[in-house]
Amino acid sequence: MTDQFIQSEIDAVYRVIAARRDVRHFVPGAIDEALFARLVEAAHQAPSVGLMQPWRFIRIRSEAVREAIVKLVDEERLATADALGERGSEFMRLKVEGIRECGELLVVALMDRREEYVFGRRTLPEMDLASVACALQNMWLASRAEGLGMGWVSLFDPVKLAALLSIPEGGRPVAVVCLGHVAQFYPMPMLEMEGWEKRRKLEDLVFVDSWEQRAHIT
Repeated sequence: MTDQFIQSEIDAVYRVIAARRDVRHFVPGAIDEALFARLVEAAHQAPSVGLMQPWRFIRIRSEAVREAIVKLVDEERLATADALGERGSEFMRLKVEGIRECGELLVVALMDRREEYVFGRRTLPEMDLASVACALQNMWLASRAEGLGMGWVSLFDPVKLAALLSIPEGGRPVAVVCLGHVAQFYPMPMLEMEGWEKRRKLEDLVFVDSWEQRAHIT
């Protein structure tokens, strides 16, 4: 094969995967336009079921719109705290977004008229969302490789956010994406640092032939 990667390139891929973080803390500074274009292009290179490419990116440049998004996130944050019951107060102490601080704000949405795409979705229509998640992961890894922080915020009412951004009927926002410069990257996932949750052991999540038989990962 002529398109093989050398070991240092392979190592870099695994390194950036391990170093990726969901960032909530940013420092001031705009993102270079050429860099922003590379990140969006990386997202657009993602695989998608039936090559439907269901992702749509809305770049938020208006401060008024940014503040409106902050308000929607705050509303859902309070509703989430209420739904969490006894962990609600613990949740409210967490920093869950960096919308005001980040240098670049995007809303990523599922396109409208997705029902026209049946390939790979007849029994699993949610594969459109899986495809968008692949695009977001591409952007996340590219951002980390470029030394930028990225945070995926999902605390919002999608109907209200769609109305705010004039997303056509059938389209659906799935992510508010914060991109920006950081003072440092978290040494581990922030929610693990805060004691909210911890990473599970891989051996508890991999099985052989059926759900009842766990695999042994060496």
